[in-house]
Amino acid sequence: MRRDPGPVGSLLPTTVTRRFTTADELDALCAGIESSFVHLETRDSYGTATESPHWAKWRRGEPDDLQWCEPYFRTLRAHRVAGRSCRRLRVVSEPMSEYQQWVGSFVEAFVEAGEDNRYISRQRLIDVLLPASGDFYVFDDALALFLHYAGDGTNTAFEVIDESDIVDSCRRAFETVWKLAVPVAEL
Repeated sequence: MRRDPGPVGSLLPTTVTRRFTTADELDALCAGIESSFVHLETRDSYGTATESPHWAKWRRGEPDDLQWCEPYFRTLRAHRVAGRSCRRLRVVSEPMSEYQQWVGSFVEAFVEAGEDNRYISRQRLIDVLLPASGDFYVFDDALALFLHYAGDGTNTAFEVIDESDIVDSCRRAFETVWKLAVPVAEL
């Protein structure tokens, strides 16, 4: 694990930490990568305040211009231009939940912006060990951020961990599942 101070303004800590953080720091970590981030999603449905009105529009058959995603898309485009890698892996039940069907209706916009997305059926993961907390990010192979959720899909906490064993375990789990997953273009 990297222990040098890193570039000026680096978001990665230089000492081992386990702490709770905010959505703003998650956004900053996504924007501040030096080489890559990976993101594993394991829930069939989420209940974020940002997404809920747009999901409701989709349910009513109304169009969505995705302007609410534009700040994230700008970040992805900047990473793509700079040669940095952003990957998201979605573990889904089959048949897919209504939420995952909604996300699937515009996932191509994430891919076009520069985030490589893949899907895998939960049934294919019987012999794959994943961190029990479920959703996580790994930033620059040096820092993990776990997303904790309530049963209804609302986020309850963000936890940052840079313990090398945990970060390596997350990275290995992600890469194992990534090899099994199906790219969006092949769905």
